[in-house]
Amino acid sequence: MAETTIAPTTARAGGIRRRTDAARTALARSVLLHIVMVLGALAMFFPFYWTVVTSLSPGSGLSSTPSLIPADPSIEAYQRLFADLPFARVVGNSLLLATVTTLAQLFTSATAAYAFSRLPFRGRTVVFGIYLATMMIPLQVLVVPLFAELRAWGLVDTYLGALLPTLAAAFGVFLLRQAMNQVPFELDEAAAIDGAGHFRTFWTVILPNIRPALATLAVFAFMGSWNSFLWPLVVLRSPELQTLPVALAGLQGQYTTQWDIVMAGSVVSILPMLAIYLFAQKYVIQGVANTGLK
Repeated sequence: MAETTIAPTTARAGGIRRRTDAARTALARSVLLHIVMVLGALAMFFPFYWTVVTSLSPGSGLSSTPSLIPADPSIEAYQRLFADLPFARVVGNSLLLATVTTLAQLFTSATAAYAFSRLPFRGRTVVFGIYLATMMIPLQVLVVPLFAELRAWGLVDTYLGALLPTLAAAFGVFLLRQAMNQVPFELDEAAAIDGAGHFRTFWTVILPNIRPALATLAVFAFMGSWNSFLWPLVVLRSPELQTLPVALAGLQGQYTTQWDIVMAGSVVSILPMLAIYLFAQKYVIQGVANTGLK
């Protein structure tokens, strides 16, 4: 009788011990994961923090080591930045190019993606694959032929010359096509029954259902154009057409560089991107999760 009583008790004790060990293992993994994530977040945040600290430390540079907390913070670098740099003009140039690029990529990518997603035609998969293959060609390889072509057209040192190579993007087509493939084809059929053609289906059915992907593309396109350096440097020769990244690069001297002013300009150039991303963060995460990763 005693044996039959002890056996279930021992089994229950063993089950409780196993559950306790599993809970401890899960807790240890969770703590380790959170530590790694916190360290990763700090590693990514530190360069931006160091940029801000350097911009608030007058006369600091790479040869000196500012403290993590500025002993005597000053906005002198920002004042000199706005005094030495035609800030309104270069920001206006960058804003113009980034806005036009974003709107153009939204239009060209959405229409091309609709064709690849909804219009059956011979060789569609092959054409789409070739179109995606262009993403593997770096801009540095295309600079010389693009510049020669624009010079033959008389578009060097013009806004149009700076914009033409950026009006369409293979990544945008891929992202929006993946999003459109997630929209049920039954919605197209229902719209066709109501007498809708391709344009009406595209405008009233497809676009409202891929808003997160459109927001994601808009953020990526705006950020890419805003931070673009090589192409505006090559094609825009006049000082009045300079963009913000090119103007900031001009702050670095040949023999000496006032890094506090350079860092102040970097902070100012980052703020619009930070604001846009914080505003569209929800749509960006949702758009990438629902399209590009499927």
